[in-house]
Amino acid sequence: MLRNYIKIAIRSLMKNSFYTFINISGLAVGIASSLLILLWVADEYSFEKFNKNYDRIYKVYQSQQWVQGIGTHPSMPYKLLETLKDKEKKIEYAAMTNYGEGNMLQVGDKRLNLLGLSVSEDFFKIFDFNMLKGDRNTALNDPNSIVITQSTAKSFFNDQDPINQFIKIDNGRDLKVTGVIEDVRTKRTEFKFDYVMPYAFYEATQPWVVPASKSWDNNFVQIYVQLQEGATEAEVNVNIQNIVKDNNPKAPTAKLFLHPMSKWRLYSDFKDGQNTGGMIEYVRLFTAIAIFVLVIACINFMNLATARSENRAREVGVRKSVGSQRKDLIFQFLGESIVIAFLAFAVAIVLVELALPFYNELVSKKIQIDYSNPWLWISSLGLVLLTGIFAGSYPAFYLSGFQPVKVLKGKLSVSKGGSTPRQVLVVLQFVFSISLIIGTVVIYQQIMHVKARDMGYDRENLMLIWTNGELENNFQPIREELLRTGAVKSVCKSNSPITSIFSNNEVKWAGMPTDKRVSFSTIATEYDYIKTMGIKLIEGRDFSRDFKSDSTAVIVNQAAVDLMAMKEPLGRFIEFNNQQFKIIGVVSNIVMNSPYQPVDPMILLFAPDWSSTISVRLEATSDLKSSIAKIESVFKKLNPNHPFEYRFADSDFDKKFSTINLISRLAGLFASLAIAITCLGLFGLAAFTAEQRTKEIGIRKVLGASVSSLVALISKDFSRLVAIAFVVSAPLAWWFLNNFLQRYPYRVEIGLWVLPLAGAAALILTLAIVSTQALKAATSNPSQSLRSE
Repeated sequence: MLRNYIKIAIRSLMKNSFYTFINISGLAVGIASSLLILLWVADEYSFEKFNKNYDRIYKVYQSQQWVQGIGTHPSMPYKLLETLKDKEKKIEYAAMTNYGEGNMLQVGDKRLNLLGLSVSEDFFKIFDFNMLKGDRNTALNDPNSIVITQSTAKSFFNDQDPINQFIKIDNGRDLKVTGVIEDVRTKRTEFKFDYVMPYAFYEATQPWVVPASKSWDNNFVQIYVQLQEGATEAEVNVNIQNIVKDNNPKAPTAKLFLHPMSKWRLYSDFKDGQNTGGMIEYVRLFTAIAIFVLVIACINFMNLATARSENRAREVGVRKSVGSQRKDLIFQFLGESIVIAFLAFAVAIVLVELALPFYNELVSKKIQIDYSNPWLWISSLGLVLLTGIFAGSYPAFYLSGFQPVKVLKGKLSVSKGGSTPRQVLVVLQFVFSISLIIGTVVIYQQIMHVKARDMGYDRENLMLIWTNGELENNFQPIREELLRTGAVKSVCKSNSPITSIFSNNEVKWAGMPTDKRVSFSTIATEYDYIKTMGIKLIEGRDFSRDFKSDSTAVIVNQAAVDLMAMKEPLGRFIEFNNQQFKIIGVVSNIVMNSPYQPVDPMILLFAPDWSSTISVRLEATSDLKSSIAKIESVFKKLNPNHPFEYRFADSDFDKKFSTINLISRLAGLFASLAIAITCLGLFGLAAFTAEQRTKEIGIRKVLGASVSSLVALISKDFSRLVAIAFVVSAPLAWWFLNNFLQRYPYRVEIGLWVLPLAGAAALILTLAIVSTQALKAATSNPSQSLRSE
């Protein structure tokens, strides 16, 4: 029986090759689109899962009440690590890290600027980075040791054994290689580094670390813990929540809690002390889109199968008259749809493999299909069966319900019972498609809206260079040489680049509420910062070489003035780090962190020794390459032991849009594919409709109907369905997108013109497709269609 079903299914598919092609093509593109989305979703869920104790690893976070609201962050005081180890017995291991920093590593004449991480001794006991060489338990015992990644080892030592070899860091100490681990940058993990050093080395080489380590009020490390088996997050949270508050009188509202590894990637956003989501919202969104695209493809199959029901009615009648039961016919038709689903899946796999190189470039990943994974085949089989059954269910029940007496007497007519569900399905397709068009347009609008925001500085022709010890020592001669090249307008240095904030500190002023704490973004800089960054000075002045007192002066932004409610801020004093500073200037608000968020209050301190970045404002030129060459020659002359590496502020700024740009590209891609699948089905349905109405069209032509009126006759039914779909989709899309945009304090207002534009686009596309088939039928010779009448 099964063989008979398969044989009949294959014959039916071959007999109707045109519609088989449309069905298989639509399902293949739908399945391929869904697979691509689900591969991306699976990759997002795979982060950190290489750790065997994945479910017992946590990062420590703290929340504090500030005037601006409850702030949540993972920065911890140094002293917390030992306190956790001593007092919380449910913690098996605890490790701290810095936030990573770039250093120059050197072996022989080869020098590379690489990103490193300083960690405490339990780091490799918690995280299962694959140690290819060395002992993970003792690799960081020596303060002058270093563990490098496989790529770093290859860069410096080629095929030689790197263990016990020495690497010089920043032209200073020699570090012994005690371990080699697998490359971290290719792993699904939040960690990105090329080497790991003991935290003891960091303490010994950074003069500020030891003094900062003695205070509970300095937050500058990250702490990770692994709980004992059987210990729960809730009970540990109760035990640790008040540790900072009990040890730091300045932080009466501080509350510690654990954030599980399973949420690091997808649940990274906090608001008012609560975990509010993050990347998981996009994962859910695209999972829904994957389902929508597959449903649209299945609807194509349903529509074509039911539309062509009259062509198979006699077959159903004959089978029922010779004893076939309805369930037998249902199994037969479901079998046909499952066969089509399997064929479509095979084509889809080919399409996915062809698309993956381009798709990986689009999503900045290295996704591959692991054919050795049994779960892949199980889930694929389930997907094919589910698609086949879902796509074939309505046609199977509809066709198997024909009455043999009416069929064999030729009295069968496709009533509203057959056409109405088909029209509903077409409307559903266009609801999805129009919604995706609206979503794509609105997301693009949001990106353009934020990019057009006044950032408060000029990011064009602004070069950024990370500092090092030698650059710090030679900064003044480097500045002078750069200005003499003629390619540079101004130079300054600061503790963070213009596109980031690296430091936040508590600030006080006369008249502020005594029970409140206020955190200000803190920029440490020196002369020419405002000039170099192109910041607008609202009142007062910049730091000047003519005023020795500027070492105790500050410049504030407009947001700080507004928060402190100072009508005349110049000459007023604020307290920072237990010292009084005089306000000498007010600048416009500068968007340095997220471009979607309001600007926080900020202070600019005169602190030349606190820096991480040199900023170089280039003169406007049509020969940028020549200007860069002049700048490079200065650095090679005065900083010869370090490779010259730079970036531009506008490229750093563009990285802030990486996530929403990805969402925009994916939404645009899959909206296009959904529309393509809908159009493919619409083409087949229009072709069949025109074929069924051939005689009617012939009669109308004989009676004098024009070609345009015949095209309008066939097109109006489809146009009506698009109009209904627009009425349904427009308010739904507006509601969803309005909620989606609420996560961005700085957001675009959804223009009402977007909705009819999407509807018009869908209507024009529909008319273009339907009209081709209608025009073909309207221009045919009526004598051919009426010869049998």
